[in-house]
Amino acid sequence: MRSISSAVAKHLENLSTKDGVISALAIDQRGSLKKMLADAANKPADETTIVDFKKAVSSELTPYASSILTDPEYGLPATKVRDKNCGLLLSYEKTGYDTTEPGRMPDLIANQSGLRIKNEGGDAIKFLLYYDPDEGQEINDKKKAFVERVGAEAKANELPFFLELLTYDSKIEDTKSAEFAKVKANKVLQAMKEFSAPQYDVTVLKVEIPFNLKFVEGFNGNNEVVYTQEQAKDLLKQQSDITDLPFIFLSAGVTSEEFIAEIKMAEEAGADFNGVLCGRATWKPAIKPFAGESEAAGRKWLSTKGKENIENLNQALKGAKSWRDKLTVQ
Repeated sequence: MRSISSAVAKHLENLSTKDGVISALAIDQRGSLKKMLADAANKPADETTIVDFKKAVSSELTPYASSILTDPEYGLPATKVRDKNCGLLLSYEKTGYDTTEPGRMPDLIANQSGLRIKNEGGDAIKFLLYYDPDEGQEINDKKKAFVERVGAEAKANELPFFLELLTYDSKIEDTKSAEFAKVKANKVLQAMKEFSAPQYDVTVLKVEIPFNLKFVEGFNGNNEVVYTQEQAKDLLKQQSDITDLPFIFLSAGVTSEEFIAEIKMAEEAGADFNGVLCGRATWKPAIKPFAGESEAAGRKWLSTKGKENIENLNQALKGAKSWRDKLTVQ
């Protein structure tokens, strides 16, 4: 079992339910959220709408979440209106990635640090890494060093380090394609295996479901079947077995119903997952009434359908295990 300090354990308790399950709400989108809000309003994006939307999501939905993830750039006002029992994760990476060089290289928010995240009331540092295990060694070695630095900084400030891994293939442009669906599982498993190594000082992995549900038998619609449901469950069990760290699932933009189906498959597979960090699956449909009609209309959706989505997800998390089973406190 990995060991953590009592200070890190206290922050993890703040982020979890009493059962040690992380039932977190993600609202750290920046560029993509601005675009969605602008499209719904049919006018260029502005700086106030994104802040107001994050505040609405936080105030309406954090009473039903164990913690919230947001960004220091637009999300700090939202942290002030969250439920008093809701823990806080703050993103450390810039939105997107550097498009001027190959490899989807990460970068940090220029005016942030581990200490500043702690001083802003953060219970954890969240860092997102785009990773292709099959990309060139020169690129991946830089990424590994980058993660080592963030992990060391989190450790120095006695904050949990949540590493979010988003896989891709440098030779396949469309990550929603059947071509990518066929290689995704191996990418997810190899990325998890690599960053479970002790030198990264990761506390919790935030990971993708190891398949695209739209290519799983019974959920595939008009798409080809890449995996049967039994094969999909086998991948979820392999994913669980490949790491000794606590890990939580990200929703990756699927619908609430699809994400719950994936969580139930993980439970049926006997996967030892420790919760979720769910974003768009919970609140995305609120964008249209919020930006297209009024804040009141958006809040009405959040307080009804949004609440229903998060409560349904909490029900589905009955199969999640406590992170305390994987970490020991020094």
